[in-house]
Amino acid sequence: MTVPCDSPRDLPIGAPENTPMNIPRPMDAQAIATAVQEGKIMARDVVEATLDQIQRRDGQGPVRDPGDCHCFTHLTADRARKQAAAVDTAIAAGQPVGPLAGVPFAVKNLYDIAGEVTLAGSKINQGNAPARQDATAIARLEAAGAVLVGALNMDEYAYGFVTVNHHYGTTPNPHDPRRVAGGSSGGSAAAVAAGLVPLTLGSDTNGSIRVPAGLCGVYGFKPTYGRLSRGGAYLFSASLDHIGPLANSLWVTAASLDAMQGPDPRDPVCTQRPPAAMVAALGQSPDGLRIAIADDHFARGMEPAIAAALEKVATALGTTQRVTFPEAARARAAAYLITACEGSQLHLQRLQQRPMEFDPATRDRFLAGALIPSPWYLQAQRFRRWFRDRVQELFQTVDIVLAPTTPCVAPFVDQETMTILEESVLVRPHLGLYTQPLSFIGLPALSVPVRDVGPLPVGIQIVAAPYQEARILQVAAWLESQGIIQTQGIIQDPIPSPDRNLEFPHRENSTSGLGQGLDLL
Repeated sequence: MTVPCDSPRDLPIGAPENTPMNIPRPMDAQAIATAVQEGKIMARDVVEATLDQIQRRDGQGPVRDPGDCHCFTHLTADRARKQAAAVDTAIAAGQPVGPLAGVPFAVKNLYDIAGEVTLAGSKINQGNAPARQDATAIARLEAAGAVLVGALNMDEYAYGFVTVNHHYGTTPNPHDPRRVAGGSSGGSAAAVAAGLVPLTLGSDTNGSIRVPAGLCGVYGFKPTYGRLSRGGAYLFSASLDHIGPLANSLWVTAASLDAMQGPDPRDPVCTQRPPAAMVAALGQSPDGLRIAIADDHFARGMEPAIAAALEKVATALGTTQRVTFPEAARARAAAYLITACEGSQLHLQRLQQRPMEFDPATRDRFLAGALIPSPWYLQAQRFRRWFRDRVQELFQTVDIVLAPTTPCVAPFVDQETMTILEESVLVRPHLGLYTQPLSFIGLPALSVPVRDVGPLPVGIQIVAAPYQEARILQVAAWLESQGIIQTQGIIQDPIPSPDRNLEFPHRENSTSGLGQGLDLL
């Protein structure tokens, strides 16, 4: 039997008996990288400890336990051991190894991993040939010293907000396994929240990084459209798709962004702009930045815990100014149209030839998208240009905008409806209520976990103008320094290092009392 994902654990993170028990816990990526670089721990020991923990707690054996985290669909154990050995060998030879030396990470299973089949959450893709090369983002993280340990569960073809997958099962929320982890990058968010890895990669079309990050209580960054290369990632809606990190600290969020930036001929929309210094931004004061709160569409429909979190962040930053994204609700509707049209066209041949092999919920939405008249799509794109221009004008008056990530805390897995503005609506599509208008025009947005606003995690988005990710990180770092935001992961007490005193934040296991649940609006 594996260790349940939803209960406190007191088992050691290390697997082999000869593995030194001095690996920082909870998995602090900066501490791991520093210790590996200084030769105080071996990258191979970090990898063995990580793989062992995943195998015990995620259900990697032949029989899955109901308490399993169920984040991973595949482990890249042999590859991880080779990469870790290469890091250790380079350090022994006095060669540079990169800022993420020895840091384990995992990716949503729509990223190409050389030698592996790219599933994208589907059954149909199982018959595809293995990828010939890694996705650009994976290659760049490994070049920075990070170690890939596996691929993660997701909604089929990234079309969903819950990671309830007809083929590979449901990834539950680590804070309460009766609730969803969010999606479509649910495996990515849950793996971080459960403490399996400190860093994962996801993708975001309409909120698929930010929604699960908010519901699982971790950091989730959707950078500007085109900031990071999507080369080797299985696309869903080409004009809306972004990739980005989910993480348990701002440092590893920023460090991963630093590593992944740069032009890439594999992605025609990847920017030619020079990389921006993200880790450096964490040390810069946000003084002087004009910060406002999103009003109108973004101020309606949220439950009390979300409103309390937004107020807490705004009060800490001393902001009361409110701004309106004009026609944000219409922007969300247009995003739906574009997503459905582009997604259905991408999968049209498979819909015609193999319809019964799709997840039924995914298939039905793709079929509906295939029936949308082309003039509707064109009109949605025309409106998109108008909306982009209006928002550019808005960012002439402010630098940062605060907005909720989701209208509610994590819903129950079997919950179908909730009430917004006294109207009963479907849960799944409405989890993106506040994320869709922002990704519609490619704005950078970071979902941050707000502390002490209830028994379940709550995320707030920090939003900026295109290519102003550094400003977002400045604000987030200040909030973290004030104790306003912090990863709401299911973590254990740190294992002390025998040769140095590592300090890590500790949070009591948040599953106590969650059985009572929360009433949704």
